[in-house]
Amino acid sequence: MGRNVEFDEAAAIQKAMEVFWKKGYNGASLRDLTDAMQINSSSLYNTIGDKQELFVRCVQHYTDLRRQDWDKRLNSNKSPFETLVEYIHEAVGVIINGEDSCMAVKSAFEVATNDQRVKDILIADNDRAYQFLHDLIRNAIKMGEIKTDEDPALLADYFNSTWTGWYESYILHKDPIKIKRMADYFIKQLTK
Repeated sequence: MGRNVEFDEAAAIQKAMEVFWKKGYNGASLRDLTDAMQINSSSLYNTIGDKQELFVRCVQHYTDLRRQDWDKRLNSNKSPFETLVEYIHEAVGVIINGEDSCMAVKSAFEVATNDQRVKDILIADNDRAYQFLHDLIRNAIKMGEIKTDEDPALLADYFNSTWTGWYESYILHKDPIKIKRMADYFIKQLTK
């Protein structure tokens, strides 16, 4: 008779998230997940549920981490424009240097079309990303760092969709200079 394994659920979710992030939902086997979490499959089923439930929890965890990062950036002592530029450059770094890139983008394409819970989490994440960018842009306009005739709502939506396009472009072309040039162009357009 198998024994139940006690484990730190938050740490296990983090480890499982890293597996899903690297391999995707379909590429991650139950064995990959339980090995990373250092638990057996019965412990997984008894505490969290099946692979799908684990994935939902991991996507939620990932988006919670992003929200914490955005809140930290909004509350920093840097100017809004400086924070925005730093965020754009970090996004470019994630695209061109990170093997795993953005779990939210990957999950949107791989799972969200067929799983309403994942889709709902990603919609909420996208809305928070929009609000983060909108607040930065609005504050930068107020401080005279961005042209006053710009529409914060349009720029926030534009950057959100553009970032996804940069990610796709890099997957297809593996051209970091192209991604950096597009980011620099976007930043330059804000200050003209």
